[in-house]
Amino acid sequence: MVGKGTGRHPTAALSAAFVRSAKGPGFYADGNGLYLKVDASGARRWVQRVSIDGKRRDLAIGPVALVSLAQARDVATDNKRMIRDGIDPAQKKKAAEAAPDFKSAARTVHKIHEPTWRNKKHAAQFISTLETYAFPHIGAVAISQINSADLLEVLQPIWLEKPETAQRVKQRMDLVLKWAIAKGWRTDNPALSIVTALPKQDRNKKAHRKSLPYIQVAGCIASVQDSQANPLSKLAFECLVLTATRSGEVRLANVCEIDLETAVWEIPGERMKMGKPHAIPLVPRVVEIFKTALQIGDGSGLLFPSNRAGRPISDATLLKLVRSKGFDCDIHGFRASFRTWAEEHSSAPHRVAESALAHSKGDSTERAYMRSQLFERRRSLMNEWADYLSGSNSGAMEQ
Repeated sequence: MVGKGTGRHPTAALSAAFVRSAKGPGFYADGNGLYLKVDASGARRWVQRVSIDGKRRDLAIGPVALVSLAQARDVATDNKRMIRDGIDPAQKKKAAEAAPDFKSAARTVHKIHEPTWRNKKHAAQFISTLETYAFPHIGAVAISQINSADLLEVLQPIWLEKPETAQRVKQRMDLVLKWAIAKGWRTDNPALSIVTALPKQDRNKKAHRKSLPYIQVAGCIASVQDSQANPLSKLAFECLVLTATRSGEVRLANVCEIDLETAVWEIPGERMKMGKPHAIPLVPRVVEIFKTALQIGDGSGLLFPSNRAGRPISDATLLKLVRSKGFDCDIHGFRASFRTWAEEHSSAPHRVAESALAHSKGDSTERAYMRSQLFERRRSLMNEWADYLSGSNSGAMEQ
C-alpha cells in the first residue's frame, strides 16, 4: 500500500471502503504500525507491529468484523503511547482481561447471539446442551487453556450414541472458541482439528419422528376431541393436522395472521423453519376452528393460549394429548402422515404436496412460480385431506 504521508511510513493510508473490499492476501499498512492483515481464506484482522525493548512484536487488535478502521487507529495510538511510557500493551490487556473459564465464556457468547436466533427454543438449546455435555468436563477450565484432548473428552461419549447432539455441541464449542480468538485470549481453535480423531458417524441412523399411518389419523383426532383436555388445546391439535403445519407455527398463531374472509393464513418468515413467509389455504373446518378459538380465547392475540394468560400452549401439551389416548407418535409426525397420504391417496403432483409442507425446492425462479401458481392447487389438496379425515374415523387404532 502507498500511504498518504511521505517516505516509507504512511499515515491514515487505508479507507473504510478498501478495508471492506480487500481480498488479496497480505499486510496493508495504514500508519502508526497498524496493518490490515488479509489471510488467504479472506479473513481480515488488525495487527500492529511495534518495537518493545528492542524486539519487534505483533499486537493483535481484533477482526475487522468487530473492530472498525477508526477504532483500530485509536487502539494503535493508545498502544504507541503506552510503549512510550514503558508499558507493554499486551501485558496490560492480559492483566485487565483475565481469560474467563469456558462456562463464563459460553454464557457470554449465548447472550451476545441470543437476539439473532429465530426463537427462544433455539436460544435455550444452545446453552442447555453445553450445560449438559460440556460444562461438567471443561466448564471450569480457562478458555485460553482448552485443548483438543479436552474437547474429545466432551464429545467421545456421545459421538456415536447421539450423533446429532454431538455435532451441535461441537458447533457450539467452536463458536465459543472463535469468540475467544476474537477477544485475544487464543490464537488457535482446537475444535477444527478434532474430527480426524473421532470415528465416522453413520448418517443412516438418523432417527425419524414417529408418525401414524394416515388411516389412523382421523381416529386420533376423534379420540383427542372426546377427551377432557383444554378445548383450545384440542382445537390447536386438529388445526395442526388439517393444515399439516409444524407445532410452533400453530401454537404461536396470532389473530393478525388470519384472514377469515379469504380463508388464508399468512405465517411470517420469522416463525417458519426456512425463514420465509408461508401462506396456507384454510379449509372450512379450520375456519370454524379459528372462529371458535377467537370466541373462547383470552384476548391476547394468540389463537391458542395456554391456561396462563398471554402464553401459548406448549409442544409437550399437544404431545400429551396424543400419547394419553394411546397413539405412539410425535406431533411433527402428522406432517409425514399427510405427505404419505398425498403420495398414495391423492392425485396432487409432487411439487404441490411439497409446497403444502413449505419445503423449499428448486432455484429462486422455480420457487417464485410455485408460490404464485400452486396456491389454489394446494387449497384443493388440503380440502381433499380434510374430506378424507372427516370420513375415516374408523381407522383409529388399526395396525
